Amino acid sequence: QVQLVESGGGSVQSGGSLRLSCATSVYTYNSNYMAWFRQAPGKEREGVAAIGSQGRTTYADSVKGRFTISQDNAKNTLYLQMNSLQPEDTAIYFCAIAPGALGFPTLRQSAYTYWGLGTQVTVSS
Repeated sequence: QVQLVESGGGSVQSGGSLRLSCATSVYTYNSNYMAWFRQAPGKEREGVAAIGSQGRTTYADSVKGRFTISQDNAKNTLYLQMNSLQPEDTAIYFCAIAPGALGFPTLRQSAYTYWGLGTQVTVSS
């Protein structure tokens, strides 16, 4: 059974940083995608960043240059380093896994099978 548990959310002021973690029950070195999504109040869920085999990454345009996705295969943990946070980054952040996926990592949510329950990030102006 695959389990994902996010942590590291919280409240920061504009310009601050947070590092989110997602502990998983899967071996992340295997072929899969791991990704971060977010959902702001009243908005649709959107892809933020994804990482696949050989460290290939995909980022939403809105976070390029500010966020960095990474993984620690030894710890089966996914990370999202978020810098220069702005109020529009306020959302619940979810981690997700597409087990057995091949190719370049995608931000299309339909590709992902397993989801965490999310962690709240709030950025005040």
